[in-house]
Amino acid sequence: ARKKAEQFCRQGFLQFPVCMAKTHLSLSHDPTKKGAPKDFILPIRDVRISVGAGFFICIAGEIVLMPGLATRPCFFDMDIDPITQVIEGLF
Repeated sequence: ARKKAEQFCRQGFLQFPVCMAKTHLSLSHDPTKKGAPKDFILPIRDVRISVGAGFFICIAGEIVLMPGLATRPCFFDMDIDPITQVIEGLF
């Protein structure tokens, strides 16, 4: 994670705000340490850049990340023919 973060900084993404991806159950990465535990180290297991959203994402703990939508979601190009009821624009 450290090497990737250093690479992202060299590439000019240092100005992006940081988004922490971690459990919602604790300030730490450990969901069993409920609330606001004291004296813990927050290990960052990976970092990513979300260029479109403009975030530097630090990932802590074992969480599942959801994918984002494309710039133009596919539903804009879908339609139903009112006569034939055929759906157009599906993959």
